[in-house]
Amino acid sequence: MNRNQLKQMWFNLPTSDVVTKTILVEMDKYEGRKGQGTVQITNDGPSGFSQFKTHQVNPIEYVMTREEYKSGEYKLVIK
Repeated sequence: MNRNQLKQMWFNLPTSDVVTKTILVEMDKYEGRKGQGTVQITNDGPSGFSQFKTHQVNPIEYVMTREEYKSGEYKLVIK
């Protein structure tokens, strides 16, 4: 298989309509930053990819006030 055939095969692969919506909360493990953490909201699907990341003092409270969490469409992962 030459380079052109491989490229054509790659671009002809079927794309799926799978949508991944995730809220990831990572709590800080440092002694001076207990109760703080990072919140990352990811949306990946046929319409595109978007990601938002922020550091919060009370990340769980922050997530519970977000529209993404309230919608019930996002999977919540806490690390």
